[in-house]
Amino acid sequence: RMNLKTRKIELRTTAETEDDSALQKCCDFVHAFVLGFNIQDSIALLRLDDLYVECFEVKDVKTLKGEHLSRCIGRLAGKSGKTRFTIENATRTRIVIADTHIRILGSFANIKVARDAICGLILGSPPGKVYSRMRGICARMNDKF
Repeated sequence: RMNLKTRKIELRTTAETEDDSALQKCCDFVHAFVLGFNIQDSIALLRLDDLYVECFEVKDVKTLKGEHLSRCIGRLAGKSGKTRFTIENATRTRIVIADTHIRILGSFANIKVARDAICGLILGSPPGKVYSRMRGICARMNDKF
């Protein structure tokens, strides 16, 4: 429930709760939704065990200011979100770009591939080079499984 006086969300289990990790899953769901993920993506955290959320900022990778920072964020999103969607589809992750904050939802290995692609874009690599490197890594990952 939402406590309006303290402006906090309160979660608790009941006597019928069978799973001990239900409270943590609930907390992860609320956290993902607050970070900006769609409700369907946040619900996936409740249903699947191996999904994680990773957050970082552009300045954690490279210190950029002013126009350079704006261009970097534009390079991450791409024209009409094309770059972001390409990374999401190739790595099977979900990405939220909110100002200089970047949030990635997915499995551990997929988050690593998406993060490496995003870091390459932040550091100034051309999108085509990042796409080809990322697709090669994803193809090798799919062959393993």
